[in-house]
Amino acid sequence: MDLRYTADEIAFRDEVRSFCREKIPAEIRRKVSEGRGLGKDDVVTSQRILNARGWAVPHWPKEWGGQDWTPIQRYIYTEELLQAAVPLPQQFNCYMFGPVLATFGNQEQKRRFLARAANLDDWWCQGFSEPGAGSDLASLKTKAVRDGDHYVVDGQKTWTTLGQHADWIFCLVRTDMEAKKQRGISFLVMDMTSPGITVRPIITLEGRHEVNEVFFDSVRVPVENLIGEENKGWDYAKFLLANERTGIARIGLTKERIQRIKRLAKEMPSGAGSMWDDGDFRGRVAEVEIELKALEITQMRVAAKQGRADSVQPDPASSLLKIRGSQLQQAATELLVELAGPFSLAAPQRGAGANNPPGGFDWVDAAAPSYFNNRKVSIYGGSNEIQHNVIAKGILGL
Repeated sequence: MDLRYTADEIAFRDEVRSFCREKIPAEIRRKVSEGRGLGKDDVVTSQRILNARGWAVPHWPKEWGGQDWTPIQRYIYTEELLQAAVPLPQQFNCYMFGPVLATFGNQEQKRRFLARAANLDDWWCQGFSEPGAGSDLASLKTKAVRDGDHYVVDGQKTWTTLGQHADWIFCLVRTDMEAKKQRGISFLVMDMTSPGITVRPIITLEGRHEVNEVFFDSVRVPVENLIGEENKGWDYAKFLLANERTGIARIGLTKERIQRIKRLAKEMPSGAGSMWDDGDFRGRVAEVEIELKALEITQMRVAAKQGRADSVQPDPASSLLKIRGSQLQQAATELLVELAGPFSLAAPQRGAGANNPPGGFDWVDAAAPSYFNNRKVSIYGGSNEIQHNVIAKGILGL
């Protein structure tokens, strides 16, 4: 298999690279590069710039804003955005809800929601996980009981990422209490302003408000908000999760972090020289780079296979990408904390007599929060333990 880019692919890569660096505001890219939290306005601004270029949802059907790109072009596009520290289009709108709706929704639902989702006129969030129903998602208990032209929804969702910003939520709900647990689930969308919906923040380890718990107390939802067929929601959920894991390795993101770590290490004082003079530290950086190159080749092989006519089902090798990609993302943030050293703990103490870093080293403020936040990447999108099971069955045949 020849994994080198063609001349056309190189030209496309250069086009995406130039656009990212010239059109996306530098301040937004700086926040992403330093691991600082983005505000809602930052995400909306970046996505609308991409959408105006026709690049917010290139993997959607062309009728709804997509591009006729090859799998390799889609791979190049994603990696160039990540390496340029450009926020990827909002995950829940573009990679989860949008593909489900485009595939299983009716025409009226597509006209109502898809264009607005692509432009972030509506912000979507995901209502899947519940207390007691995380990796064992089919055990969910949130129920929707039919009452005339409405469903009445009661229950709770948790870990609802950025639900505090959301206009709409797509949910898995139980509509048949007697059926086998995977067979009694439906895919329902709800307006977040509906009476009976309550959003409560969960403050995560690094002190940010990123996730929430969402409560449903007799929420009336029009039957027209059912996506696809009743009790077929588990099939749509599997389709959605396959899309969620596409690109979850985020190789470009880790590449950008490693290049930044190498640059910062040459500036960070250590003894009579800099951190880059420490052979052990350089060795650990090199180890991550080597592992990253091996992972990149694997991802390109998966992307190339997606373009073949006989490739229908998601490649189980994507589980390998998820496992190793998440581990390398975490390894990069560990290196950044090691680089910042004790200064990574200085932010709450700034001022005279505090543990202040040298001038020009404000980046250390974000090192520890980024490290703590990245503990989650080996869990979301299907925990690494679950991915090992997928590999055992799909690749090893165990």
